[in-house]
Amino acid sequence: MKNTSSFVELAYSSIPVFADDGTLDLEELHFLLGIALKDGKIDDDEKRVLGNIFNQVGERDVTDKVWKRITEVKKKYDI
Repeated sequence: MKNTSSFVELAYSSIPVFADDGTLDLEELHFLLGIALKDGKIDDDEKRVLGNIFNQVGERDVTDKVWKRITEVKKKYDI
């Protein structure tokens, strides 16, 4: 059985995102979500990694659009 989870790739891909400027923009958020959704779903490991990523930023650290998208993703995928 093939493990289709991309949580390791997701975790490694988040490092340069935060190393760049310490925050998350909409393009970077969509890039990370694209990795997690490669197989059409977000599994528990990917949820854990995304939750850790989301915990790195606060509402004051990102634009309103990014915060709204984070909130939508958290609700939709129960993160």
